[in-house]
Amino acid sequence: MRSRVLVIGSANTDMVINVPHLPKPGETVLGGRFAVAGGGKGANQAVAAARAGGQVDFIARVGADSFGDVALAAWRLDGIGTGLVQRDEQAPSGVALIFVDAQAENCIAVAPGANDRLRPGDIDRGSAAISAAAILLLQLEVPLETVRHALAAAAACGTRTILNPAPARILDGALLHMVSIITPNETEAELLTGVRVEDERAAERAALMLLERGPDTVVITLGSRGAFVATSTLRRTIPGVAVTAVDTVAAGDVFNGALAVALAESRPLPDSVRFAHAAAAISVTRHGAQPSAPHRHEIDQLLAAP
Repeated sequence: MRSRVLVIGSANTDMVINVPHLPKPGETVLGGRFAVAGGGKGANQAVAAARAGGQVDFIARVGADSFGDVALAAWRLDGIGTGLVQRDEQAPSGVALIFVDAQAENCIAVAPGANDRLRPGDIDRGSAAISAAAILLLQLEVPLETVRHALAAAAACGTRTILNPAPARILDGALLHMVSIITPNETEAELLTGVRVEDERAAERAALMLLERGPDTVVITLGSRGAFVATSTLRRTIPGVAVTAVDTVAAGDVFNGALAVALAESRPLPDSVRFAHAAAAISVTRHGAQPSAPHRHEIDQLLAAP
C-alpha cells in the first residue's frame, strides 16, 4: 500500500516581526520580537507532514542563494526528500515579510522569486514520485498552469490529491474536477462559491456547491470552531481543539500537512480531520511557520489526552 506524501508548492524565507497592532497605511509601528524562519505554503506543509510521521517528498524551486542553502539543509534534517527541488540561477528564493499582532492575527507580503518559475517540466521530472504517492498535496503559491499539470498527472495515475486553495483565487470547473479533496478556509470558500461562511448552515451550502463542481470531498476549515466536512455520504462539523493562540501563521498549512499524512495512512476522514486539528492546535501555541509544526508524538499525546 502506498503511504508516501508528495508536496508540490512554494518555499519562502519568513521574516517576522511581532507588533502591538497591525500597521495601517502610512503608519510605522515599533515592534518587538524579530525572527527568521522557513516558510512558504508548500514547504510549511511538507515540514508539517514529515514531522507528523509522513514519508515526504517535495517538488519546488529555490534560488541559488544562501536562503536556498539554509532551506534545503533544514528540509533534509526533517527527513524530507529534496531530490526534486530545483536550484534556480535566474531568480532568488522567495521571501515573506510578516507582521503578527498581540491577538495572534497577521498580515503578510510575499516576493515569490523562484516560486513563480516552477513549471510543468519540473512536475514531469517528478512523475515517478507522483505515481508512488498515496497523497499529492498542492497549494496556489506557484503558477496555476503548474498546479493544473500536477493534478492532471495525478489523475492519470490514480493518485489522490488535496488542493489547499490558498492564497484565495477563482478556480475553473475543469481544474476542480481533477481534485480529490479541497480544503478552503472561510475566505477561500466564499470566493469560490459566493457564500459567506458565517455559520454551519452556510458552511454546508458552500461545501455542497463545491462538491457539485468536482471534488469528492470538501473540508472547510473554520479556525477555532473546527472544520465542516462534506462528501456524498457525510456532512458534519468536526470540532477543533481549544488552545490559547499566540501565532496563527501557518496553522492552515500544518492542518493540511497532517491531514495528508493521516489520509495516506488510510485513516477514516473524520479521524484524519481530528488528527489535523490536533496538529494545528499545537502549532498556534508557538511562534513561526515551520518552527511551529509539531512532531508525531506531540500530536498523539494531545489526541490521547482526556
